Amino acid sequence: MAAILPDLATQVLVPAAAVVGIAFAVVQWVLVSKVKMTAERRGGEGSPGAAAGKDGASEYLIEEEEGLNEHNVVEKCSEIQHAISEGATSFLFTEYKYVGLFMGIFAVLIFLFLGSVEGFSTKSQPCHYSKDRMCKPALANAIFSTVAFVLGAVTSLVSGFLGMKIATYANARTTLEARKGVGKAFITAFRSGAVMGFLLAASGLVVLYIAINLFGIYYGDDWEGLFEAITGYGLGGSSMALFGRVGGGIYTKAADVGADLVGKVERNIPEDDPRNPAVIADNVGDNVGDIAGMGSDLFGSYAESSCAALVVASISSFGINHEFTPMLYPLLISSVGIIACLITTLFATDFFEIKAVDEIEPALKKQLIISTVVMTVGIALVSWLGLPYSFTIFNFGAQKTVYNWQLFLCVAVGLWAGLIIGFVTEYYTSNAYSPVQDVADSCRTGAATNVIFGLALGYKSVIIPIFAIAFSIFLSFSLAAMYGVAVAALGMLSTIATGLAIDAYGPISDNAGGIAEMAGMSHRIRERTDALDAAGNTTAAIGKGFAIGSAALVSLALFGAFVSRAAISTVDVLTPKVFIGLIVGAMLPYWFSAMTMKSVGSAALKMVEEVRRQFNSIPGLMEGTTKPDYATCVKISTDASIKEMIPPGALVMLSPLIVGIFFGVETLSGLLAGALVSGVQIAISASNTGGAWDNAKKYIEAGASEHARTLGPKGSDCHKAAVIGDTIGDPLKDTSGPSLNILIKLMAVESLVFAPFFATHGGILFKWF
Repeated sequence: MAAILPDLATQVLVPAAAVVGIAFAVVQWVLVSKVKMTAERRGGEGSPGAAAGKDGASEYLIEEEEGLNEHNVVEKCSEIQHAISEGATSFLFTEYKYVGLFMGIFAVLIFLFLGSVEGFSTKSQPCHYSKDRMCKPALANAIFSTVAFVLGAVTSLVSGFLGMKIATYANARTTLEARKGVGKAFITAFRSGAVMGFLLAASGLVVLYIAINLFGIYYGDDWEGLFEAITGYGLGGSSMALFGRVGGGIYTKAADVGADLVGKVERNIPEDDPRNPAVIADNVGDNVGDIAGMGSDLFGSYAESSCAALVVASISSFGINHEFTPMLYPLLISSVGIIACLITTLFATDFFEIKAVDEIEPALKKQLIISTVVMTVGIALVSWLGLPYSFTIFNFGAQKTVYNWQLFLCVAVGLWAGLIIGFVTEYYTSNAYSPVQDVADSCRTGAATNVIFGLALGYKSVIIPIFAIAFSIFLSFSLAAMYGVAVAALGMLSTIATGLAIDAYGPISDNAGGIAEMAGMSHRIRERTDALDAAGNTTAAIGKGFAIGSAALVSLALFGAFVSRAAISTVDVLTPKVFIGLIVGAMLPYWFSAMTMKSVGSAALKMVEEVRRQFNSIPGLMEGTTKPDYATCVKISTDASIKEMIPPGALVMLSPLIVGIFFGVETLSGLLAGALVSGVQIAISASNTGGAWDNAKKYIEAGASEHARTLGPKGSDCHKAAVIGDTIGDPLKDTSGPSLNILIKLMAVESLVFAPFFATHGGILFKWF
């Protein structure tokens, strides 16, 4: 029995959903741009309450009440915004030059390795899975895989760049809106995040869809070859994300650590004080690391989970019988996801208005819940309309009969596991709950106990997410083999537009607070932006939880596809070939973390020395009569991150190639399993430890509860201990932790792309024994 949805409807539905996503992003951007960056004369003679908002509340500015010069404030904000935007753009262009060079070299490697599988022959070959049919030559696979790689890489870079541009456009506008109230500022920051979320989800979908259709013109009925070539798209997306995440992470944390240690701990000046020479570099870093890096990272996850699902589907009944609609089931899920997220976003921006500071975090949490519930209904519809009632799925050489309701359960379990991981992350990193309050309390006895408590919290926070991931793997694999795991990962990423909106909201609010401080706005505005930022910190941790959870499922699905493609019947841990791979693979995340942590440390060292030099040698800097030299600090961060991102990137990209060529596919399968198992644990604990230390510091600074006030105020010994914890946590939560999820995905997708070469020519060393 065929699917209810006709092929023509699928051909229309997927691009239509992408167009709707892009249009929605444009609308949100237009709404954000209505916030003017020029001082306006207000009704009457600047009388408070001249302009009435849509809820009838008067829009008067705090400046009017406190008699500050509004014109100067706006001008300063505009100036600072321009400096941040310029710094971020110049860094990304420098980074992309190096990354572009790497992209060219790696594209040539893909072509040479895959082309040599059949000795660059142009004759048709028997198919890998159905030997009785003829497939396109390996040379065609090499050419199309290379094209897909470049497409994925360019889409990933453009996504990151656009996200950064939107964030730097919106940060000062959020600051200016904070003068009218916390609700206005929240909507501006959230809308800007939504622009990035929807642009990325829609562009990722539409580029993949166009690639499938264009490649299909050449491949015709050879769907096995077509979808094998498409895997290059995932490889391109993730390899760029790796450099974006590592480079951006080193940049942002070198500046952050340098600014905090000298400014807060030694000089006792507030965060984002304009006298601090590293303050512009710190704010630039939020955009290149947390926005551009995160955007590329989640795009990579999305591209890979789609590719993993499509590869397995192409050798199942969907591909063998050329059923177009069921074959594009992964893309249909993403299309419905865009619509579900669109409905969800309206709840935050239009249906409900935030009136008080304590409503911010619940509003963001509601976004996660609403999108998950709406998406569950969407998945049920797609599974009913887009799939036949029963079909077969490739399961390591055999075909397993599966029903459409079973696939619905696979996607739904991934979706809800993502929500659980999100909420557990929130529990361990938000200062509204006891774990972070305990960490803050431990600062009474100094930095050492703070570090001990923070590490313990991070290790403990791994437990529930791992059970959630384990349960979803078991259920989805039992129901639909590796295809089930791949669509479970897609389920977790199906609400990517909302996830990214919530995630990008954090750095935008952080920047807004920094701009308020630098422009010399009143403490009440700073309180509002701090509240937005604290909520953003927690949501950023939730976003990282999602990214790590989905990375675990994605890499397992890719691992399954690799094992099938490399014709390995079983991965037996007891054979020495596999076990050596396993133990080395488990070590790689540690090696990678060591590299990234040390990079942040050495870059921060240079930054601290420069900031100290300026404080000591520039007369009038502490008094605020002269300006610091911001440009030198920006240059230190840029140079350090470009130089330091190459070794960790090379480690991840070369490991599968070296192991595959010299030790063969069995050792490589062990390597992938080891890296997956240890990488997930370190990534979750590192992200949550760092997030908890950051929010423990903010808990003491805000002094919102009786307990917090006994630990504060800013500048107390307790607070200094908390700042040290926060500084140690910075590279954990923003460099090593988030980059690890790319490590496990990237090694798996790279192995899958090169699998034909490894299976034919790999294992040189073992052939001699």
